[in-house]
Amino acid sequence: MRTRLAGLFLALAGLLAPGLAAAVCNVIGPSLSFGSYDTLSAFGATTSGTISITCDVTPPPTVQVQVGPSNVSGGFQPRRMRHLSGTDTLAYNLYTDAAGTSIWGDGSAGTVTLSDKVQRNKPWLPTIYGRMPAGQDVLVGNYADAIAITIIF
Repeated sequence: MRTRLAGLFLALAGLLAPGLAAAVCNVIGPSLSFGSYDTLSAFGATTSGTISITCDVTPPPTVQVQVGPSNVSGGFQPRRMRHLSGTDTLAYNLYTDAAGTSIWGDGSAGTVTLSDKVQRNKPWLPTIYGRMPAGQDVLVGNYADAIAITIIF
């Protein structure tokens, strides 16, 4: 049985830290899709995408990227996608590394954030990695979740 999955919808928000000079930074987030999920497979599904962050000031600001909790589960471990016309959910998570050892979040509940200096007009391109565990017994159909990406500089 195969399940088709809609991608994660990533919303972007920028926050200016108090007491810092204003920098202009632009963020472009990916739409992530796990593709078809086979409920009988011994292998889970994976995906990845790149966030693009550019700033136009010197000296370069240090930018922190936070990924919010699941809109469906309200948490980080696991995040969940909901069936678009039902109540079934699929567990998944987002990571800062391809090995899936560091859950990307807001720094709470065991999650980590990423930060880097963003050079003027030279994009910082952190990759977001998604994993969905195998063996989830769910209805066939499309699943989705919404995640907010927040940058703080």
